[in-house]
Amino acid sequence: MALRFATPEDAPRILAIYAPYILNTCITYEYTVPTLEEFEERIRNISKKMPYLVYEQEDGTILGYAYAAPHMTRAAYQWDAELSIYMNEQNHRSGVGTILYKALIALLKEQGYINLYALISVPNEPSVGFHRSLGFEQVGIYPHTGYKLGRWNDIAILEYCTQPELGHPVPTKSIHDLPQKRINEIFTATQRVPQTVR
Repeated sequence: MALRFATPEDAPRILAIYAPYILNTCITYEYTVPTLEEFEERIRNISKKMPYLVYEQEDGTILGYAYAAPHMTRAAYQWDAELSIYMNEQNHRSGVGTILYKALIALLKEQGYINLYALISVPNEPSVGFHRSLGFEQVGIYPHTGYKLGRWNDIAILEYCTQPELGHPVPTKSIHDLPQKRINEIFTATQRVPQTVR
């Protein structure tokens, strides 16, 4: 098993995980599966500054992926990040999601991000429970915000704060500015072999 940064070459395997969420669920509000070229560009753009992680088996199968993106674009929001995670449907509740999210949160904290957000289409108790188990708290809801699959859906806003005391923030770092030693420490500390996917 390996926790690592995604590359554009991973796009076909990551897109294979993501496409069913687009076509069959309200977990993402995209209607159309992006092309492989579009998805490769998304990975490139996110990876310029923020972490984009995959969890891969020895045979090359990607079990899940997680990444962060800017929560909003105005300058005052630069310490905020929005997190996303998608799992191969056979690997829910395997422990892989926890590994991915713990590593993602730790990397973002090292970069200087303070407020981490997850926007979850509800009802979705498994996802809400997963986020709560990792320290997220629900801070609001956008009612009837997204229309998909013939119905209006609410969006729950969950927040994780990386710093117990808020003060004057320093500029955030690019993921590429973190020392490789520190990245390795985070990967080692958060990674384990889940019993159910050995």
